[in-house]
Amino acid sequence: MEEEVRRKFVAEVWHRFEALQNWAIANWPDSEHPLSTSDFVEGRKEILGLGLPPAQKLKQDPQAAPEPEDGGPQYLDVTPAPWP
Repeated sequence: MEEEVRRKFVAEVWHRFEALQNWAIANWPDSEHPLSTSDFVEGRKEILGLGLPPAQKLKQDPQAAPEPEDGGPQYLDVTPAPWP
């Protein structure tokens, strides 16, 4: 029963998200840089993962930069620039 309740909840969130997505695309004020459905891909992934156990959630591990001898950078600046 718990899985069925989760599925119904996800279906409702999905329906509402699509309505919001369509509204956002239709009302986006920057006509030179319009929104598209591809701008909402990450949101859809999050919705599909709602309520899943951590082992089943979609994971996107960041890929490590290649080593310098493999063409990677010699130095990675991780210190933020000072505020002006």
